[in-house]
Amino acid sequence: MNRQSAQYQHKTSQDNGFNIRQYFPFMGWLVHYNRLDLVGDLTAGVIVAIMLVPQSMAYALLAGLPPQVGLYASIVPLIIYGLLGTSRALAVGPVAMISLLVASALSHMELTSVAQYVQVAILLAFLVGVIQMVMGILKIGFLVNFLSHPVLSGFTSAVAVVIGLSQFKHLIGVSIPRTESTFEIIGLIIPQLENTNLVVLALSIASISVLLYFKFFLGRHLTQIGISETIIAPLVKLGPLVIAILGLGIVAVGGWDVAFSVPIVGKVPAGLPPFALPTFDNELIVELLPFAFTLGIVGYLESISVAKALASRRREKVDANQELIAIGMANIGSSFTGGYSVAGGFSRSMVNFTAGANTPLASIISAGLIALTMLFLTPTFYYLPNAVLGAIISVSVISLFDWKTVQHTWHYNKADFASLVVTFIAVIVLGFENGIMVGVGTSLVLFLWRTSRPHIAIVGQIGDTEEYRNVLRHDVKTYPNIIAMRIDESLYFSNTQYLETVILETVADHPEAEYFLLICSAVNFVDSSALDVLESLHHSFDGIGVDMYYAGIKGPVMDRFRKIGFVDQIGEDHFFLSTHDAIEYLKPQETTKIDNLRDVENISV
Repeated sequence: MNRQSAQYQHKTSQDNGFNIRQYFPFMGWLVHYNRLDLVGDLTAGVIVAIMLVPQSMAYALLAGLPPQVGLYASIVPLIIYGLLGTSRALAVGPVAMISLLVASALSHMELTSVAQYVQVAILLAFLVGVIQMVMGILKIGFLVNFLSHPVLSGFTSAVAVVIGLSQFKHLIGVSIPRTESTFEIIGLIIPQLENTNLVVLALSIASISVLLYFKFFLGRHLTQIGISETIIAPLVKLGPLVIAILGLGIVAVGGWDVAFSVPIVGKVPAGLPPFALPTFDNELIVELLPFAFTLGIVGYLESISVAKALASRRREKVDANQELIAIGMANIGSSFTGGYSVAGGFSRSMVNFTAGANTPLASIISAGLIALTMLFLTPTFYYLPNAVLGAIISVSVISLFDWKTVQHTWHYNKADFASLVVTFIAVIVLGFENGIMVGVGTSLVLFLWRTSRPHIAIVGQIGDTEEYRNVLRHDVKTYPNIIAMRIDESLYFSNTQYLETVILETVADHPEAEYFLLICSAVNFVDSSALDVLESLHHSFDGIGVDMYYAGIKGPVMDRFRKIGFVDQIGEDHFFLSTHDAIEYLKPQETTKIDNLRDVENISV
């Protein structure tokens, strides 16, 4: 197809209200793929695959699943997202937060075997995918906005603490039952401290030290010797691969699994993931749905925040609803191929971006390399120590603890800080699902509290300009017969009584006032409760000789006022486009004449 016919087809599809590329983004980049992009995509795909192999196994361990399940979740989901996603750099796969949420969900089930545990995890991934996909198709991704940034920050910080504690058993080489309760974990670990395997502990400390060096110091040292940033960025992310190879080699050569009882991964089944439908059970589905909603929303939030951050660096756009569909389909694909829930990971996506990923082909290349790993290299994972995987997880969650947001909200807004702290404590004490619901509830209550007492200011004219500002903040000119009050919030049931009280008290404090002007330039919406209060104010003012006017009402609000008959009831002449127009109309005529005389005097001088 030539360029002209392609443009015609694209224009025709838009004219008909349907753009096929909107739902199948790969038709935009794959059909017209630029060969010059291949080097970057190939480099990024290889580096991310190298990074993802040990990470996916570690995250599967965190979820309480066999390591191969993490590898299964790193093949088909990457391909599906690469074809359907709108981000060119987002790297989808197992991530720490989602893995812990999966472990939390499954810990509530009475599961008697590893096989049953895996089947429930697969079903959970399917439910998460369906929820995300439906939200995307119905374009209701806005629902995730109820998770404010402070709430999400408190949630992720608490998750980081729980993840760190959950890996302690692997770091010291002891066995404790799986639980999501922070206090239970601490209570189970303390009695086991005397049984610490010192060899495992030494291996863990060495692994963590290497990972921390890669994370915080290697880049600085490479910069000092003149290595370019494009090379440094992927190199500093290869710490997990380095310690996996070293740990595996040491344990295998020294026979530490037998000599020092070092727990190892053991046999990892070779071959590509099996294709099979999840095992559907109606009672189990009902039980899993609350966890699926939590996983779906949190996974999407983590993914879309990373995708938007990376897209902004290249002045690209991501479609939020299409991202829901793409990530949802990736989760469904994972469930059909023996994997568990996936999301976009920050560290992998940053590596993908900095390593030169130009298109989603990089993710497809990563998936292909992991598939080859499953076919030919799984026997080499036999001696991989659990301590190494625990160290990988422990260091990776450092970035989840959002200390920057804690400091920022403390200095900027104490209410946001309160919602962050409440969410953090609730997750620690009540668990993930209950904790995040408490966080959402707290943020909504704080929102209602803030908007129930909106900022209200009496304003005056700055000099002879058309600007009107708060009399308490600026040197302004006012008129005794006019009270000009600005309301800086939409009017709805929660704040109307407060507004009515303030207005009536203000009018009572100004007995000389003849006109009350309500400035609505910041009002985006007026609900029926607020309209009732405005009508009540007019009746109250009629009895005391005060006339009420409006200025700066926005078009949509004015349309509603006209439709309900409020404008006809009050009178068209009581509404002004601007505050200045209203003041010029309402101010005392004597003042206008005096001003004019002064003007004449000044001119004659």
